[in-house]
Amino acid sequence: MLSLLPLNLKALNDRRQRLQQIFPEPVLLWSGAPLPRNFRANAYPFRASSHFLYFAGLPLENAVICLADGNLDLYWDEPPAQAALWQALPPRRETIATYIGARAHYPLAELKTRRAEFATLPHLDAQVVQEQTQVLGRKVGLMESERDRALAEAIVTLRLCHDEFGLQEMRQALTVTIAAHRAGMQRSKTAHSEAQVRAAMEGVILEHHCTCAYGSIITTHGEVLHNDRYTNSITPGDLILADVGAETPSGWASDITRTWPASGQFTAPQRDLYQVVLAAHDACIAALQPGVEYREIHLLGCRVLAAGLVELGILRGNPEDLVAQDLHALFFPHGIGHLLGLDVHDMEDLGDLAGYAPNRHRSDRFGLRYLRLDRPLQVGMVVTIEPGFYQVPSILESAKTQAAYQAEVNWDRLADFASIRGIRIEDDVLITAAGSEVLSAALPTTPEAIEGLCTDEGI
Repeated sequence: MLSLLPLNLKALNDRRQRLQQIFPEPVLLWSGAPLPRNFRANAYPFRASSHFLYFAGLPLENAVICLADGNLDLYWDEPPAQAALWQALPPRRETIATYIGARAHYPLAELKTRRAEFATLPHLDAQVVQEQTQVLGRKVGLMESERDRALAEAIVTLRLCHDEFGLQEMRQALTVTIAAHRAGMQRSKTAHSEAQVRAAMEGVILEHHCTCAYGSIITTHGEVLHNDRYTNSITPGDLILADVGAETPSGWASDITRTWPASGQFTAPQRDLYQVVLAAHDACIAALQPGVEYREIHLLGCRVLAAGLVELGILRGNPEDLVAQDLHALFFPHGIGHLLGLDVHDMEDLGDLAGYAPNRHRSDRFGLRYLRLDRPLQVGMVVTIEPGFYQVPSILESAKTQAAYQAEVNWDRLADFASIRGIRIEDDVLITAAGSEVLSAALPTTPEAIEGLCTDEGI
């Protein structure tokens, strides 16, 4: 059943007015429909398009909004009365239209009067794109229509920096996420499998009427960057990497990663590598401020990571030279973070249009090709900082790799850390006029504090 979530009509109206100022043409945005998991009546939980949510505020299924002249019109069909047999009926269209501040409301059939002069953003669901094409009488897509691409650029401009309502929602999501991580650390004392830790963490999220912002990563195999299985057993010597974030009912995301010892105490090698990752994490956050290039934050994290690995005897050479050769990427192949907002990787449905400043393109360098954000930081942006250390077999066990880096990598010394598969530390950070604010700071990162959270001392 659709519930009327608390809305901030002033924030929604401000967004609509600001879009009108930078993109004066009329716009149609589709919310989308539930996707079937095996047959149509058995659907996955519905998640509305984030672009629709940004202006409408309410996750309506099978709805379209028209934005024109700073106002919003709603197109939506009320479910038939017989649908009450299976589910509670939502409020009437008129009620919903009033609630979201719509100027007018119409049945979906009225969309037939809308033609090619309206801009839109292509939906991720191909069936919805087909509907968009039929309604507008033209091809829909950022590479198909200059009008659609201009709209995408305007919406990126709006969504890059968050208003107070969006920040309030993300803070709420983070409060729940932090509680979930604490529950996971506590559960790991007695858990025998990743699934048990997952149940503890996601249970907290569900209890707070939230959903997961993405598929949770909870694993003893942290070298699998997007591990989506929870079947591994947990033994006392393992590290547990948990990348878990809650999403509020209105769609705003959070994204935190912590790595902790299943036993409650880091071993000496685990602590040594954890401190290297933490040093990169702390250095990057300390350098965040308006005007700084996010690429430079990434490279800073790489240099600190390389320096730590040199100090441990795993790498040989000058850290700056090692980063220039992408040696750090043997152990840290991904980017330092990404935008965060209504999407956990905010606006990545638009490709690199949001993450990369105009006229910038992804590098083909091994150490830079996975960088998701390459633009100057601005007040109001929320970004993640998430350095890591991973021993990925497909990278490190390659005979070609080992032969190529005999001088730079001390393979014998690396063997002393063979049991440590992956470590990542991730926080969500707001860029402010004074520098930055770590929105997830209530969940500590030091090894001593992590050990405390794994025991009753940390509660």
